[in-house]
Formats: sequence, C-alpha cells, structure tokens
Amino acid sequence: MTTEQYQHIIKTIPNQPGIYKYFDEHNHLIYVGKAKNLRKRVSSYFTKTFAGYKTHELVKRINRIEFTIVNNEKDAFLLENSLIKEHQPKYNINLKDDKSYPYIVIKNEPFPRVFLTRSKVADGSEYIGPFTSVGKVRELLNFIREFIPLRTCKLNLTDKNIMQQKFKVCLEYHLGNCKGPCEGLQSREDYEEGLRQIRQMLKGNLGPVIQRYKEEMNYYAENLQFEQAALVKQKLDNLEDYQAKSTVVSNLLGDLDVFSISREKGSAYVNYLMVRNGTVVQTHTLSLQPKLEETDAEILSLAIIELRNKFNSTAPEVVVPLYLEEENPPFTVTLPKAGDKKKLLDLSEKNVNYFLAELKRKQSLHIAEKSDGEIRKILTLLQQDLGLPQLPVQIECFDNSNFQGSFPVAAMVFFRNGRPDKNEYRRFNIKSVEGINDFASMKEIVGRRYKKLLAENKPLPQLVIIDGGKGQLNAALEALEETGMKGRTTVVGLAKNEEEIFFPGDKESIRLPWDSESLKLIRRIRDEVHRFGITFHRNQRSRGTFANELETIKGIGKETVTALLKKYKSVSKIKTLSIGELTETVGRLRAALIKHYFDAGKAKQDPQITGPKPAETSVNTSEPGLPE
Repeated sequence: MTTEQYQHIIKTIPNQPGIYKYFDEHNHLIYVGKAKNLRKRVSSYFTKTFAGYKTHELVKRINRIEFTIVNNEKDAFLLENSLIKEHQPKYNINLKDDKSYPYIVIKNEPFPRVFLTRSKVADGSEYIGPFTSVGKVRELLNFIREFIPLRTCKLNLTDKNIMQQKFKVCLEYHLGNCKGPCEGLQSREDYEEGLRQIRQMLKGNLGPVIQRYKEEMNYYAENLQFEQAALVKQKLDNLEDYQAKSTVVSNLLGDLDVFSISREKGSAYVNYLMVRNGTVVQTHTLSLQPKLEETDAEILSLAIIELRNKFNSTAPEVVVPLYLEEENPPFTVTLPKAGDKKKLLDLSEKNVNYFLAELKRKQSLHIAEKSDGEIRKILTLLQQDLGLPQLPVQIECFDNSNFQGSFPVAAMVFFRNGRPDKNEYRRFNIKSVEGINDFASMKEIVGRRYKKLLAENKPLPQLVIIDGGKGQLNAALEALEETGMKGRTTVVGLAKNEEEIFFPGDKESIRLPWDSESLKLIRRIRDEVHRFGITFHRNQRSRGTFANELETIKGIGKETVTALLKKYKSVSKIKTLSIGELTETVGRLRAALIKHYFDAGKAKQDPQITGPKPAETSVNTSEPGLPE
C-alpha cells in the first residue's frame, strides 16, 4: 500500500473499538487485529519506525484494509479470536491445539447415565469439562462409581416400561454397582440425589458430599445401625483421602484461573491451572506460534481468552505473572508477589517448564520428523548393532495383550524405512489357545502371519521383534520353523521394561546404549505396538466381544460366575485362590472344576528356551519393503 493510499484510507477509519483485517494483492486475508481505537492502531503500522523485520514484511504486503466496529474492547477480543480460528491468517499467532478433549456427559434421559465422551451433541444433555487427561477422567469416574451406584445399561427406563416390568436386573445389580431402577428398586429422587453429588465432585467441590456422608454416618450411629455407619465411614475416609491427594493450596481461595508463559526458539507456551474451591482440578499447556513481534502480554491475553473459552471457565479472577494489555477485562487480574496465589503461579511455571522439557525429550525420540537420509543412517546403525545380514527396511513387531488375566488378543505393527505404515498393521483374536497362555498365543499369531505372507508371495521382513522374554521368543521361533521361515529373517526378543535384546539360543542379552539412535527406534516400535494392542483390546472389551473366561469352564454357570465376581471382583484374583477358598464360595465340585482349569493353563507355560542359535543369513539378497 502506497503512502497516498494510506493517507486516503486512514481518514475513513473511526476512532472506535473494533477489529481490522489486512488483505494482500491476491485478496488473501493475511492479518487480523483488535483495537480500542481503530484509527490509532492501524496508523501505528504505517510509521517509518517498525517494531521488527516481520512487521515490516507484513506492511509491505498490505493491499486492502477492512474494519468492523464493535461495542467494546471485550467484543473486539472475542471477534478477533474467532476470525483467527476460522481463517488462520499468515501473520497471526498460530494456536497449535487441535486436539479433541473428553467430556463427562450426564445424559438427557430417564435415570441418566454418566459416561465419557468426546462428542458434544445438542440433545439437552449436560456436559462437564472438557478435561485434558482421558486417564484422569476415567480415574475420576471409577472413583465416583465406588460411592454412587449408577446404571450403565442403555435401557429405556420410562415409568411405563418400569411399571410393565419389561426389564430384569443384571450382573451390575448383583455386584452392588447399580440399585436396580429398571425393576423399580430405586426411586428417581434417590437417583437424582446421586447425580447432585456427582456434579459437585466433578467440579472439584467435595465439601457438600463429605458433609452429607457425615450426616448419614451420624444418623446410622444414633439409631444403633453400626454396620451401616461403618460402611459410610469407610466411604468418608476414602473421599477425604482423595481430596488430600489433590493439589490444595487454600480452601479460602475460591475459583481462580492461573496462567504462566514461557518462550523458546520462536514458539510460546502458556500453562493454565483451573482452580476451583482452592483445588487444582485441571491443568493444560497451550502451544502458540507467533508470526510478528508480539509481546508476552499480547500472547498471554490471546491464550487466556482461548483457554477460558475452551474449558468453559467463568472464574472471576485470573492470576498472571505480568500486566496484560487489555483494559477492563471481564475478570479481576492479579499479579501476586507472595502467599497462596504466588504458590499457584510458581506451580503453573513449573508445569510449563516441565512441558518444554518433555517436548524436547519427545522430539529427540521422534524419528518421523527426520529426513530420509537421517533415517537411513539410523537403520544402518541398527543393522550394525544387531549384526543383521540386511538393512532392516521392513520391521515387524508382535505383542500379546490381556485384561486382568483374561481375554487374550495380539497385535503387530509394521515399520517401513524407519516409519510406521499403519495400513500394514494387523490385529489378532486368539483362536486356538484355551485360557491365557502367552507363549502359545505368540506361536499362533506369528505362524498365522508368515504362513499368509508366504502363501501370498509378499516381501518378508528383515527383522522381527517379539515383545517379551525368552519364552515368547522361543514360541515365535517354533512358529517360524514350522512355516518354513527359518533362516529367512532375523528374530529377536525384547525383554519388557529392561530393554534387553535376546537372540535365540543366547544366554546373555544385548544392551544398546540408552541414548543410541538404534535403541530409540526400537523403543518407538515397542511403544507403538503397545499402544495399538491396548487400543484394540479396549475396543473389543467395550463392544462386548469377549465372553468372561469363567463362563468357558465346562460345568460353571452364570450364577457361579456372578457369585465369584461379586466377592472377588476380577478373574485374576480368582486365579490365585486356594481350593478351600473356592469351596467356601461355590462348593466343592465347582471349586475343583475351576482349580483344575486354571492349573492346567499354568502347566502349559514353559518359559525355558532350548536349542542352538538359528542361522540368520537370508537367501533373499533384495530389500523387500522399499517403495516401488
């Protein structure tokens, strides 16, 4: 834009709050800004003294200016934020936060269910969150369900259906996890009281819930119902212990939002602590990519609006380390020098520094961002470290997965030229193995995989990694021999946790340097097969694909299974019981059947590996797996 054009257009811009938009010669939106006074702010860009090179480059590209007047600076801030998200202008700060976060939903239905979701649907349901950690949400839900029995079924529990006795209570009722509203055994008022407590707990306010349990305990004690009083006392102790584990600064602080900022190598990072009733209930760090010479105050102001909107915060006070450039913000701004609020600010700064350190660590392990030449060097180093006859351009890794000693599945991941090729990942439901037998399961899946590859005449991997110790490695080796794969690939075992590498027949393991590029690649492959296998297993469980292992025992019915699970909670615990303990619960005959079943499963597992180290020289001198 020339000086003459600027002089002409500046007279048309009002001295009012609003947002301004800069367009280039191709009519592309390249920048959006906000201002308390539009004319003064736009004029500042066209002075002869620039704040920096990037601003100079922006001004050179401005061809057209548009503006929108708003009522106040707060509205300008919100409109600017909305336009940046929608258009992603080249010279605006880039908000690197496109993840979807989980909510806890209280479903809009009779006797509402409470569960985790990532999708908000406009169906009248109540959504609490979002939460930054799925694991934390699951932990919170499990903790809540220990105290407040709620239904998990999808039955249509209308008054009419309940009165017509269309439903029967399920296993959850017998386990004490549900009070049976489907049969009218729980009133709506009692169920709603549980929901009220849940809302308090989810918002970090355990005080009313604790007070209610104290009143209930005193009531039972006054009426000489000491057993019920003791049960409530146990719940009360657990709640107070859970509250103590939370980061509590002061019960007098109330609701606050705490923010800190750190900058490094052209990026900015803002940490957010959500404090409710003096307790830190959420924490999240946002990455931002400044495009001009924005100050820390400008970046922090943008991040505050973004994070408060994302997490639906209406806290009346914001704690920050520096003065913001906004006038009359919709909250009180505090810059603490000492006391509890300063402790919270220090905690936020500790979180943002940890985020940066963890980001650097992940980047050092993240091979996907390396160039093809760098990855080739890593593969060559891996070939040298493991003594492989060929460059491992195709690597496959296997892992077994089960849940509390039940429901075995397996997974395989595929790395081509050092990068994951998810189209080649494979999932396995164990078909030929009864009970839990990791070694037999490994033999089955390895055999199935390479029998199919050979039948289809597909390229074979140069390296096969078995996630497990010598037992799993021996089982995989047997499968390779039976399918005719012996000597056509190299197979190694990776001991869990220790990161030791075993070759078949070797007594001693290989330990690569902890910071070597070879081991970093192996770690990434191992972590990926864990993630893929656990995700598959979780999906199978959630779909109800698995039958309970106890129900597969001949002569054991659902009533026996219900009795055992109600008392011992998990199959893995039941496996450890003596014949006497089982007899007390299910009788002598059924106890004998159960004990025999699990003892037979243990006897099949032999962790010893025997035989000489197999030949590793491949007869195939090509490099299968390279892109065609």
